Amino acid sequence: MAKQRYVALDAMRGLTLALMVLVNTPGSWSYVYAPLLHADWHGATFTDYIFPFFLFIVGSAMFFSNRSQASIPYSVRTVKIIKRTALMFLIGLLLNFYPFSGSVDELRILGVLQRIALAYCAAAFIVWLPGVARLMISATLLLGYWGLMNLVDDPYGLTGNIVRQIDLAVLGADHLWQGKGLAFDPEGVLSTFPAIVNVIFGFEAARMLIASENKAKAQIKLVIVAVASIAVALTWHQVFPINKSLWTSSFVLLTSGAAILVLLALVQLEKLSLARSLEVGFAQLGKNPLFIYILSIVWVKSYYLFSVDGQSLYQFIFQAFNSFLNEYNASLAFALIHVAILWLVAWWMDKKKIVISI
Repeated sequence: MAKQRYVALDAMRGLTLALMVLVNTPGSWSYVYAPLLHADWHGATFTDYIFPFFLFIVGSAMFFSNRSQASIPYSVRTVKIIKRTALMFLIGLLLNFYPFSGSVDELRILGVLQRIALAYCAAAFIVWLPGVARLMISATLLLGYWGLMNLVDDPYGLTGNIVRQIDLAVLGADHLWQGKGLAFDPEGVLSTFPAIVNVIFGFEAARMLIASENKAKAQIKLVIVAVASIAVALTWHQVFPINKSLWTSSFVLLTSGAAILVLLALVQLEKLSLARSLEVGFAQLGKNPLFIYILSIVWVKSYYLFSVDGQSLYQFIFQAFNSFLNEYNASLAFALIHVAILWLVAWWMDKKKIVISI
């Protein structure tokens, strides 16, 4: 079966990718508008939805992949899953190490692509199981994570949470993210387990949308699921805080519910001619997400390899914008320009019918 493209899903992927580039590439981290920053700890900002949306999209794409590979033996598909997982994890590791001038002894092991790889791998096998089993596993992951978090005296604090303790024991402090002033990784080993459920949510949403004969009824059911998921998340937040850094179960339900609503909105927008043209534009960006994501990181990190007037090329470009814009707008303009550049690359690849996948 030929690989099927779904415009709304490609558009959601492209939109999410554009937003990820936007929030990851400010001209200066000292001058970023609040909505484009992650919540410092508990709670969620606009930016906190981007990464879980990616996981949701991975799950949705998995539904189409499974349909196209229905005739392929499970043994062959298993090998493909493991190879794809290993390659994605390796790419993420190399991106952490780029431009290969640091010490391997202080190389961060985990990261965005690494989490996507591990969550994808687990979910890819879980979705082969019957629907009831998928539901039970998802509930076990979310409730089990809650239980594990509460095994320590300071379950939701930065220093004493079990996620950090396991990462310190397994990976060591030198191989963790240091962005909060100490060794703590927001893409930790233990916190990857609830992230698997984000992927499963995406799979189930696509399954209900595509496999159902009555599309309108399926969409109503998904709205109910989304609203219920968000309601449970907000209620659960009172005892199990919504927290992206810990990837709490309440955070999974909140972001998965929101992702369903966004996907449904894009499906509805396809009916409007003007909106559909915009969706096609986002879809062009969404057809080569891994390549564009890698390029976005390598591109920006490479600025630090060059010096202009005694400062890095990155800082030089920011200062150029800052010469006619205030600091916050200069920082935003820097990010928007890079979104536009990468979009042009994606547009060219789409025109040439180039699709790079692993």
